[in-house]
Amino acid sequence: MIQRIQTVYLAVVILLTAVLPFWLNLWTDAAGEEVYARQEILISAAFYTSAALALFALLGFKNRKNQFVLNRFNMLLNLFLLGFFVYRALNLSGETSVSEKGIGMLIPIVSIVFLVMANKAIKKDEDLVKSVDRLR
Repeated sequence: MIQRIQTVYLAVVILLTAVLPFWLNLWTDAAGEEVYARQEILISAAFYTSAALALFALLGFKNRKNQFVLNRFNMLLNLFLLGFFVYRALNLSGETSVSEKGIGMLIPIVSIVFLVMANKAIKKDEDLVKSVDRLR
């Protein structure tokens, strides 16, 4: 059912990972230049992959188990991105001049939160369907 709340959560994840990393800076380097996701090929590929996984989960609303698995894999991808950002932030702080971390580094955290909420809603729907099947 596409009109469920997990559709809204997955749409938010798609917007977060497909649009925001390219508008919000991830960090500012020592030269004072802002670094966006479009400048780093692997980071932009990871964000686009996360958006694509959320889109496939959104469109696969008839198979809730597959939706659940895709969201779990998307969470792992976002955890990888978050780990890379933490590693990068720890490396940036050791420079001779002060560099700033951008708000874009928080996108994987927010994305994981919405993916967890979507999985909770999917699990709730799956439990509802199983309880109705028991009554037959």
